[in-house]
Amino acid sequence: MIRVGMSTSCVYPLESEHAFRLAKLAGFDGVEVMVTQEEATQQAEPLLELSRRYALPILSVHAPVLLLTHFVWGRDPGVKLTRTAELATALGAGTVVVHPPFRWQAGYAAGFLDIVRETSSRHGVEIAVENMFPWRAAGRNLKAYSPGWDPRVMDCDAVTLDFSHAALSGVDSLQFADDLGSRLRHVHLCDGSGAIGDGQVFDEHLLPGRGRQPVAEVLESLTARGWDGAIIAEVNTRRAKTEQERLDLLRETLEFARRHTHQSLRRRAMTRSRRALEALLPNHRR
Repeated sequence: MIRVGMSTSCVYPLESEHAFRLAKLAGFDGVEVMVTQEEATQQAEPLLELSRRYALPILSVHAPVLLLTHFVWGRDPGVKLTRTAELATALGAGTVVVHPPFRWQAGYAAGFLDIVRETSSRHGVEIAVENMFPWRAAGRNLKAYSPGWDPRVMDCDAVTLDFSHAALSGVDSLQFADDLGSRLRHVHLCDGSGAIGDGQVFDEHLLPGRGRQPVAEVLESLTARGWDGAIIAEVNTRRAKTEQERLDLLRETLEFARRHTHQSLRRRAMTRSRRALEALLPNHRR
């Protein structure tokens, strides 16, 4: 069964404690940790404690590749990736998410794909390169990433699909998923309303179904082909005025994933089967 988790970035800038608690209340299967300036996201011990306390496995770890995490674990992006893989191993997380290098990280960019493959092999984790998007200034697109923002044209073994990034880059997510085939290993569940060239500027991370990407169709397609990766909610809830409002947004996101991976009916059937088996066990013991 496809696991549906929640990224700690869904509640940013709230701390990890809030993320685990809300993920549990909402009913997610696990958590993806976004490594940030918060020290608790950089160390295995506090994260394992949260995982135990809320009975939520850590499914994946997102490397500190954003501009706001520029100084986390130093400035060498190769070191950051290694530290993330080490953290994922310590947490029992099978997947690391990483962005393509920025163009100005020339040395790292030149060996990026080899570094990804070697780090994955050395630490026994899957490193899924995330699709990004072109940047735009003065009316034209800029080459911000190297070798590029689209992992479909890269020689990488595993890829993360982010629907909001696909929207910004003007990519149809269903075609993206089809093009990748078995290389698509991880999904960031969200949505977006338009491309940079059409006037959209911000990386929206809307709730799935509130934008224009074929999110439902992608989830249904993955389910139909027996895909076994993880779907991780990565939605923006910063406009929520109360915790209940934020929790409602997260539950809506989870229900969307359950509905379009056909897990609502499946889970009810599994529950009925388990209860029937439990009812038989006392008689069997006698």
